[in-house]
Amino acid sequence: MYHRPVLLEESLNGLNIQQGGTYIDFTYGGGSHSKAILERLGEGRLIAFDQDPDAEKNMIRDERLLFVRGNFRYVRNYLRYYGIKSIHGALADLGVSSHHFDEAERGFSFRFDSKIDMRMNPEAVKSAMDILNQYPEEDLKKLFSRYGELKNSGRLAGAVCSARRRNKIITTGQFVEAIQDCIPVRGQQKYLAKVFQALRIEVNDELESLKQMLEQTVRFMNRGARLVILSYHSLEDRLVKHFFRTGNVEGIIEKDFYGNVVSPLKQVNRNIIQPGLEETEQNPRARSAKLRIAEKLTDL
Repeated sequence: MYHRPVLLEESLNGLNIQQGGTYIDFTYGGGSHSKAILERLGEGRLIAFDQDPDAEKNMIRDERLLFVRGNFRYVRNYLRYYGIKSIHGALADLGVSSHHFDEAERGFSFRFDSKIDMRMNPEAVKSAMDILNQYPEEDLKKLFSRYGELKNSGRLAGAVCSARRRNKIITTGQFVEAIQDCIPVRGQQKYLAKVFQALRIEVNDELESLKQMLEQTVRFMNRGARLVILSYHSLEDRLVKHFFRTGNVEGIIEKDFYGNVVSPLKQVNRNIIQPGLEETEQNPRARSAKLRIAEKLTDL
C-alpha cells in the first residue's frame, strides 16, 4: 500500500462534504482521501495536490478530479490559474507517506542504507546530502534544535562537520555512523526519528509551506467551509492550532471592541481527535496523528 490513511472517517466527517461542492485534497499521495471524497461528492469538483511524481502514478481517472503536480504552498496561484474562485472545504494529511519511508532510494529512513535524499519533489535543488555537506556548523545546530527539538544539537552539528571533513556524507548509513556518539543508549530510534525529521523539514521547507497554504486557503473558503488538518508532530500542530484559534500562524490574538477574538475561523473540535487503540494497533505510524477541524465564519 502506498499509504494507509489515518482517521479517514473522522476526516471526511469533519470535512462535511456537500454534494456539488468544490474541495481540495492537499496531500494526494496514494489517493485514498481523494477516492473517499469523490464517493461523497456527487457532481462536485476535487482539486488534488502533490509535488511527488510517484503520486501522479496513482491518479484516479475521474472527470471531477483535477490533479495538480505542485507544492500546496502555491495554492492561490493554481486556483486562480484554473479559474476557481471559492471552495467548500479542504483536507491536508501532513504525514509522510508509507511509500516514502519504505522506498529505500528516497532516503527518508534510517532503516535502510541508501543515498540520503529526503526530497518530496525529486526535482528540487537541495537534498539532505547537500545540507549535511554544505551547511555551516551553526546552521546545522539551529535546524537540529528548531526542527528536531534536540537538546544536544550543538554536539550533533559538530559530529557532522567532523565526519564530512574526512569523507563526504552520502548515505543514511554514513550519517548515522557519523553521529553515533550523540545517540543516547535509551530511545535510539526515537532520537534518530527526530534527527531525520529535522533534516526532512529543512529539505522540503515544510513549515513555511504549511504557513503559506493556511494563509492562502482561508481566503478562498466560503462561509461554512471546513478546513481539516492531520498533523504528526508538535511543530506542525502548533501552527495549525494557532491559525485555527486566531486566524494567524503566530497565534497573535486580536479582539474587537467587546473583547471577542477576531478570527475568520472557528474551531469545530475544541479537543484534538486522535486515533483509537484499534487503529494504532493496525497502523503504528498513526500513533502521533492529531486531527483539527475549523469552519469559516465569514464570507470571502
